Amino acid sequence: VQLQASGGGLVQAGGSLRLSCAASGRTVSSYRMGWFRQAPGKEREFVARINPSGGVTDHADSGKGRFTISRDNAKNTMYLQMNSLKPEDTAVYYCAAGAAWSISGTTYAYWGQGTQVTVSS
Repeated sequence: VQLQASGGGLVQAGGSLRLSCAASGRTVSSYRMGWFRQAPGKEREFVARINPSGGVTDHADSGKGRFTISRDNAKNTMYLQMNSLKPEDTAVYYCAAGAAWSISGTTYAYWGQGTQVTVSS
């Protein structure tokens, strides 16, 4: 499975971005998928996760009410809608796929290359 994250960019505080994670090589419809982020000098942290059907989602407290994870299995793609962005959301965002329902990045077998999100104040 190859994952390609895209949609990052530079946005002002309060703005929105929609990240996409396109999978190729095989279908990811049976995988749990997630978004993680890593800011400079900080550890990678969990952002959101979604179950195979898309019917169950979980968001880290930092993004609750502002971020929404979703997926379209027909397109083999996962999304992260980010609204009301804050400067502290600045990070490289990574998508991942795996078999376990987990907020730990170590349990995800497949990773995208990351997309930079920069939020200016």
